[in-house]
Amino acid sequence: MKRFQGALLSASLVALPFVAGAQPVSGLYIAGGGGVNWTQRSDFQPSSSGARALTGSGSIDFETGYGFVGSLGWGFGNGLRAEIEGNYRNNDVDSGRMGFIAPPRRTSGHVIQYGVMANVFYDFAVPNWPVQPYVGLGAGYGWVNYQGVRVQSASGPRVDAYGTSGDFAYQAIGGVGFPIRAVPGLTLTAEYRFYGTLNQDVPSNYVPAANTVLQRKTEVENFNHSIMLGLRYAFNQPRPAPAPIVAPAPAAAPAPARTYLVFFDFDRADLTDRARQIIADAAQAASSTNTTRIEVAGHADRSGTPQYNQRLSMRRAEAVAAELTRRGVPRSAMSIQAFGESRPLVPTADGVREPQNRRVEIVLR
Repeated sequence: MKRFQGALLSASLVALPFVAGAQPVSGLYIAGGGGVNWTQRSDFQPSSSGARALTGSGSIDFETGYGFVGSLGWGFGNGLRAEIEGNYRNNDVDSGRMGFIAPPRRTSGHVIQYGVMANVFYDFAVPNWPVQPYVGLGAGYGWVNYQGVRVQSASGPRVDAYGTSGDFAYQAIGGVGFPIRAVPGLTLTAEYRFYGTLNQDVPSNYVPAANTVLQRKTEVENFNHSIMLGLRYAFNQPRPAPAPIVAPAPAAAPAPARTYLVFFDFDRADLTDRARQIIADAAQAASSTNTTRIEVAGHADRSGTPQYNQRLSMRRAEAVAAELTRRGVPRSAMSIQAFGESRPLVPTADGVREPQNRRVEIVLR
């Protein structure tokens, strides 16, 4: 565990000089990863009451194992992603016991798990952060395959689990993405996953006494914890246009800044038709003039808490930036900020709804 934590920290430090500002995933992407997997102690008991009376219940402990995931997904450009995932996990058996108070005994075998999941993620947009936290939930179907697993009590009775069982699977995921500046669309990911299935019924042989074999199913628990490193590649992320190679020219006086104001309805961050027209004018001006920097600044009026207005102004700024990107303006050319209610166009008292303060300013420099 300590070696893996050290490797994870080293990989993060190595990646930091190459990371770029986080952007919402838009369109098709693929992802994959691998790492360590811990399977929790699994309590088990025979599915039939007859075998339970003869052999009792028990538990199995597992050694640290490994796991892999691969997925195909779609980003909606607003922080939401949906994907289909295939996964694989493998853990050797460490020890087992028959009866919950009996001493553990070294045993053999290993357990393989694989499944298909449908996941939904949300990527958090944190201004000026080079990384992007995200969370996800998944549901699907998972199989466990017990291979040569034997648990035996000191007095002789034992159980041999040897088969495959499938049932409903679920998972929760938390992670962070490090966008790679050198390859637009490529992101290094580090994440924690909790994965489990409903109790599985695994084919087994119960041997309560010599020359007595009961073919029964064993109900086993299945909960897993994984830490994984991976890569995600989004196919249609905007790429900055290469700078043209031109002969040096004398420095010219900077052109005056041009400002466009985009207004919003009360407590809204969606764009009106008029707002889209203003953004289109700004995008056209940015491409036809000597614009070196585009500032996108969101604002709100004072009808609400400062914390809520700060978030609202950021949503407005992100909506305008997304529309500029759709109209051909590289997102890398934009500086996106949110000022909440701190810079009103029209000063008002607290709580006043002022339409001119519900705005995003686009400044071309």
